[in-house]
Amino acid sequence: MKATVTSKGQITIPQAIRQRLKLQAGSVLEFDERADHLRATKCTDPARMRSVIGIAKKELAGRSVLDWLSELRGPVELPPARKRR
Repeated sequence: MKATVTSKGQITIPQAIRQRLKLQAGSVLEFDERADHLRATKCTDPARMRSVIGIAKKELAGRSVLDWLSELRGPVELPPARKRR
């Protein structure tokens, strides 16, 4: 895929890449100036990440992680254990 830099230094990220990386209007990218090629990473918003910490405290109280995952995903049947030689 190719893209052209405009006279203002702007570039349009091809749609296939935006969809694969889940980039939307307002997404922030960070560019690595030390790289010998164009390298950008999607930035996360620390405040938004912190806002969900502890969101399920009441639901998780007194339960193990395995119990919680089992409820969310449903029971999982594991294959029989292999016998060691």
